[in-house]
Amino acid sequence: MKTTTQNLVPQGSGADHTAAEIIQQPGVWHEVGAIVAGERDSLDAFLGPLIADKDLRIVLTGAGTSAFAGEVVRAAVARATGRRTDAVSTTDIVADAYASFPEDVPTLLVSFARSGDSPESVAATRLAEQVLTRVNHLVITCNSAGQLARLHSENTSSHVLLMPAAANDQGFAMTSSFTSMLLASLLALGALTTGAIDGAAAAAEHITAGGLDRHIEALLAREPERVVYLGSSSTLKGLAQESALKLLELTGGALVASSESSLGFRHGPKSVLNDRTAVVVYVSNDPYTRRYDLDILAELRAGLPEGSVVAITASPNGVPGDDTWLLPGLADADDTVLALPAVVCAQLIALRSSLGQGIRPDNPFPSGEVNRVVQGVTVHPLPQRRDDVA
Repeated sequence: MKTTTQNLVPQGSGADHTAAEIIQQPGVWHEVGAIVAGERDSLDAFLGPLIADKDLRIVLTGAGTSAFAGEVVRAAVARATGRRTDAVSTTDIVADAYASFPEDVPTLLVSFARSGDSPESVAATRLAEQVLTRVNHLVITCNSAGQLARLHSENTSSHVLLMPAAANDQGFAMTSSFTSMLLASLLALGALTTGAIDGAAAAAEHITAGGLDRHIEALLAREPERVVYLGSSSTLKGLAQESALKLLELTGGALVASSESSLGFRHGPKSVLNDRTAVVVYVSNDPYTRRYDLDILAELRAGLPEGSVVAITASPNGVPGDDTWLLPGLADADDTVLALPAVVCAQLIALRSSLGQGIRPDNPFPSGEVNRVVQGVTVHPLPQRRDDVA
């Protein structure tokens, strides 16, 4: 059965945009593939000479969800390009540009931005140009009218890669914008081919069509007061960070959500656990890394009430129990591909938790204390040297 907003959320629940933007993702991913393929020649002409420079540093940047996109793709981009690749948020760049760019080396700044209108988005690119002698920009954005797109569209040292119009989410939380920009960066930088989209899209369609509904319902029926997301390596740890943020945003902070790496969780963050805590473990497809995910999974299942610890995985090997959520057809996929349908699970958990709290997901902060596009940021002039700060 094809999923529609009508059979995903109740009419009048204030979730139309968010639900539609979650459901549409598989189709939007195919559009992203077509866009990147159509711009392949111009992307290669722009990126080829940059990546050929062995001294190039690639910096993946954004704020909030957009920053987590950089975390998810960092390792895959580094492998594909053979160049030093770091994920540095725009908020860190704006707060301390000199620390964010400690070496004056040729730099490709890859900016992720849904609207491109948040103060830090534009400021980060300008600060990079102020601090570095040579910087080029790959701007991946969902809004052609945003400040970031307009600033860089006529810049010969920049390439603006626009996402499909549908990816410019109108709901409060970033859903299809996150996965679209993540996918676009992997395709543009040669870390993925368009052939990988089919498997990710099929798995996501299985989820949105109700393939995991009973699992999600069972988890939320426990009425957790805290939810923890865990994942190993920068890829799945970044996914865990985004998953926790979605739940926090869409429930208006009514549910406490946190994230950590599978190994890092034991070093203090495990203190969050109680009998009302639910834990979601993203299990890596990498055979070695997977062992650590399975270790923490077994440990948590032994110590927490039955049904409160779930695994999201593409392979059932070593992951027994009804609390295992399978992503079909992706047992051999890279973790970056796995992240695309896996985050759909987290988006649905957040959406249904929001509705269960009586919150309207399209606008969980009606009084405006948190905004769809960040407000209230003053970007202060950067001194020429660190000791020039008054």
